[in-house]
Amino acid sequence: MDNTSKNLDEMPKKSPLSFQIDLKKFEKATDEEKINGRRDKTASNMAPFQYSQLEQQYIEEGGKVFPHIMGTDEMGRDYFVRVIYGTRVSLAVGLFASIIVLIIGVLYGSISGYFGGKVDLIMMRIVDIIYSLPDMLMVILLSVVLRETLNVDAIPFLQKLGPNMISMFIVFGLLYWTGMARMVRGQILTIKQNEYVLAAKISGAKSGRIIRRHILPNCVSVIIVAGALQIPSAIFTESFLSFIGLGVQAPMPSLGSLANAGRAGLTAYPYKLIFPAIMICLITLAFNLLGDGLRDAFDPKLRRD
Repeated sequence: MDNTSKNLDEMPKKSPLSFQIDLKKFEKATDEEKINGRRDKTASNMAPFQYSQLEQQYIEEGGKVFPHIMGTDEMGRDYFVRVIYGTRVSLAVGLFASIIVLIIGVLYGSISGYFGGKVDLIMMRIVDIIYSLPDMLMVILLSVVLRETLNVDAIPFLQKLGPNMISMFIVFGLLYWTGMARMVRGQILTIKQNEYVLAAKISGAKSGRIIRRHILPNCVSVIIVAGALQIPSAIFTESFLSFIGLGVQAPMPSLGSLANAGRAGLTAYPYKLIFPAIMICLITLAFNLLGDGLRDAFDPKLRRD
């Protein structure tokens, strides 16, 4: 009995790869944090900068309550905190998905552009077939199929991510690398005609070494810019999938799932949809500006005076 009560009092451990809050960083709730020892059930669906009755009484007694900048949700949770953690999850998904697209696209485009001939012809026809598929329809179909067929119970790491997030990463790896592959192929077709590449071939250097040491370093600026511009596209796709119920699921919040939850009470609580939508727009705008800035920095012709 003592061991059971001891385990209940201990904070649960958090995986370093988990997107959830590390509860060890927080102290146990005191009576004051519970608004005079009582759970505040009247704090649900409050408008921004509004306080519940218990919070107002607590403030009148001299206590301090952090303002609800974006109001609260139906369970009384601060919506600003929910949006912040949803932004963290969406950014993590966007960054990881863009890395997957970057790796697959660079490898595929490098092989196709360097060897050319029939290899390039066959590989580019595969790209054309994938590129011709309707993106959103294939994303929805693959997400539904992978979510139903994936079994992640045997692997603890994958179990923490969940089948929905793993299916999203697989979808990005299957569909969204074609643009990167085409761009890298075009760059390599131009660079491989340079004299230093021909000299490396004559000296007997292997193809892998030529691609790593002489070709890819000369088009790394274009790859970085394209990778930065891929992040907002991945975030928007993740938000869309979460909005229609195929992306990140509870209890892990994301901007898309928050917007989907706010859609149910759009007429009564429009701010629940507006705040996540504004955050998605700001993230997309920020990464687009970052990509434009990197392009101007790496290309002397586009630098502003």
